Amino acid sequence: MSVYLLFMLQELYHLLNENYVEDEDNMFRFDYSPEFLKWALQPPGWLGEWHCGVRVSKNNKLVCFICAVPCKVRVYNNVCEVRPKHFAFHKLRSKRVAPVLIREITRRVNRKGIFQAVYTAGVVLPRPVSTCRYVLLTGLFRGHQSSTSWPMYDTIRRTDAFFEVKTEGFRAFESKDAKGAYVLLDAYLKQFDLTPVFTYEEFVHWFTPRKNVISTFVVEKNGIVTDLVSFYSLPSTVMHHPSYKNLKAAYSFYNAATATSLTELMTDALIVAKNENYDVFNALDLMNNSEFLEKLKFGIGDGNLQYYLFNWKCHEMAPQKVRRRQRLTSLPTDCVAFSISDWLGAPVTRFAASKS
Repeated sequence: MSVYLLFMLQELYHLLNENYVEDEDNMFRFDYSPEFLKWALQPPGWLGEWHCGVRVSKNNKLVCFICAVPCKVRVYNNVCEVRPKHFAFHKLRSKRVAPVLIREITRRVNRKGIFQAVYTAGVVLPRPVSTCRYVLLTGLFRGHQSSTSWPMYDTIRRTDAFFEVKTEGFRAFESKDAKGAYVLLDAYLKQFDLTPVFTYEEFVHWFTPRKNVISTFVVEKNGIVTDLVSFYSLPSTVMHHPSYKNLKAAYSFYNAATATSLTELMTDALIVAKNENYDVFNALDLMNNSEFLEKLKFGIGDGNLQYYLFNWKCHEMAPQKVRRRQRLTSLPTDCVAFSISDWLGAPVTRFAASKS
């Protein structure tokens, strides 16, 4: 199955929209848009044979899907190519479909000479290489401020100024920034022990802004890109609520702060997210994120994200030494990474399966 074809992409969208990740209380379900899926599943070097679907023989309905995408990851001082894995359905999980899909995608990847993988999960399996905590900022965007929330002397102008970015040179990423921003991020990521190793083409794919998919911003000083901040959009369907039907959520992606403090950079990102009507901003306590989480009033989430390496052993590492990728290590050979959420850092249930 190739998601290259539009109707297949729509099929996959409906499959995930109706069946994929729900929280423990069954209140939210991820709403992956077709544009998001195309961005996540078709990076440079993607292979159609690594998009594997299962259909019902009688009506040809798509009921399961699993996927791998190639990427290079640095683990400590080694670099390898890995694959990420994706998706199966609630009712079919009990029929042990997931292990079959995993074996099949592993077989297909092995045929290309790739034998390592990286993936994430919300559950604890033997044995995670690192564990990161979810944090989130809520209640800032959708909630309407009452008239008593602001001092009497505040004017409309002062209120508007509160929601304007403060960093000089902060602006949206443009194609002319690609080379400088790529060099900046590549150098910045070398301080961490578990990171992706992007090619220039991959960087352009992952960071070029796409409406309602990925937002990237840079700080430019004297014609040089000195800082980068990005977040992607992954809304959720709100289930069983009389008033709200969806939750517009932003997820912190990659940040590189050199000339600007990370707190100032993230403050500007939050202001942009507010102005774009996001309801919640999510992050993980990895990399240098601890610098801004408490200062910007992020709350601790109710779950952890475990990072795993397949067919590769290494010592455990602290969250501050991890950088997720999209959608992560340098191993001696090629490897693959499992799952959209694995790379992007959203809560992961790696498979989707239909309820029929």
